[in-house]
Amino acid sequence: MKKLVRLIGYPLGHSVSPAMHNAAFKALGLDWEYELEEVALDKLEETVEKLRKGPNVAGFNVTVPYKEKIIPLLDELSRHAKLIGAVNTVVKKNNKLIGYNTDGPGFVESLKSEAKFEPKGKKAVVLGAGGASRAICSMLNSEGAKQIVIADVVETKAEELAKQVKAKTAKVNSQALQKAINEADILVNTTPIGMQPKADQMPLPDNFIIPANVLVYDLVYNPAKTKLMQKTKQSCSGLGMLVHQGALAFEKWTGQKPDINIMYQAAEQALR
Repeated sequence: MKKLVRLIGYPLGHSVSPAMHNAAFKALGLDWEYELEEVALDKLEETVEKLRKGPNVAGFNVTVPYKEKIIPLLDELSRHAKLIGAVNTVVKKNNKLIGYNTDGPGFVESLKSEAKFEPKGKKAVVLGAGGASRAICSMLNSEGAKQIVIADVVETKAEELAKQVKAKTAKVNSQALQKAINEADILVNTTPIGMQPKADQMPLPDNFIIPANVLVYDLVYNPAKTKLMQKTKQSCSGLGMLVHQGALAFEKWTGQKPDINIMYQAAEQALR
């Protein structure tokens, strides 16, 4: 029986995950299939139960806006997912749903391999305080970042996350945020602002200046070079993080290591 894996979230039109995972399944000769499943907020619980009962469902990925909302619907969490308070990968084992977070490790792998950036001793500004930001701030903290400043339109979310990861906060569009960016080594956008079909938007006001020495890491990967990335000489799209976190999820479902290069090529081709 063909094994099935899903990506649940809303919206999902931008995702290249099926191309990436299905290429990796094929390369290993696995009779598995990865598909998208857009889920309205009032259908989340119903969808999770359907996936739990699906006889050939091996697990699923979780994306915006459900990385935190999914937690009460799961049976167990890995230590890392519990610490972060967000889940992006679910494995079904003996009809139990176990939540993991591969976003943070995937982000660090991408930072080091694609951007050639070591977080230790560096200052970071992170835009957004949702599920992806939780994973990224937690990893930056554990990798020894010198300072993390978090900005979110919902200030209470930023403050709550800052307490958890020993970070500071700055109000969106404030002078304090501009000052933090001026002093930063890396600026990370974890919000969906700049993603297709709203590629003309930015998570920062147009009048904000990003110094040339600041690396911009935008989790948005469609378009490949966002408006935010165009404001600096050093930038990296979230495609690397997508591939690395996807490879870690793949291994949790199948017990086999995928070929990262095959996943990368399939993702790039799907974007084109």
